[in-house]
Amino acid sequence: MRASEKAYQNLHEDIVAWRLLPGTVLAEVELSERLGVSRTPVREALSRLTAEGLTTAKGGRGVVVTEVSLETVRELYELRETLEAKAAALAAERGHGEVFSELQKRFELAHENLASGKSIEEYYRLSGDLDAALDEHCGNPFLVSTLKNLRPLLARARRMAQEHPRRLEATAAEHASICAAVAAGNPHLAAATTTVHLSNSLQHILDSNPPQTEEDQN
Repeated sequence: MRASEKAYQNLHEDIVAWRLLPGTVLAEVELSERLGVSRTPVREALSRLTAEGLTTAKGGRGVVVTEVSLETVRELYELRETLEAKAAALAAERGHGEVFSELQKRFELAHENLASGKSIEEYYRLSGDLDAALDEHCGNPFLVSTLKNLRPLLARARRMAQEHPRRLEATAAEHASICAAVAAGNPHLAAATTTVHLSNSLQHILDSNPPQTEEDQN
């Protein structure tokens, strides 16, 4: 693996997982020492992260991890709803029912596993499999490219919400409904179930991050 790719992957993962918090200054010298690479690969990695919106160049401070406001989250979800609802509808129209029938079964099993306290990480991997299936079967490379660019920002936004077991169970059921609609070849239902899921997900993030009052700030 190239040094710049190594630096990029490490920093990308740390930012998305909130190990590097919004506003953190990313100094090239310190990162070079921590990652075990020279400053040039670090500089290349930071340039990629800035292009993706995960970092921002700040005059006088160098590069910092981008802040995530609730308004930004709302805007991201407005775009996400448009893109993902369309991707689900296109996948339903273009007919790969067996793929999504299998995913539906896996989400139904995941719902049962989450209810019994089993692996959350396994569920997240399954969600990634659904993303990959929609990317593959929606048949629109421009839509897929835009979604892939958006996902790191969405992953950061999701980390703002607390992992309530009941919400994860509900999410698994919502994903199963999306898969069922796509498998049935019903584009309108596929779009509608996707919209419901994303609306619920956004509301969960907002509920987990209530606006601060003047009293909270003092």
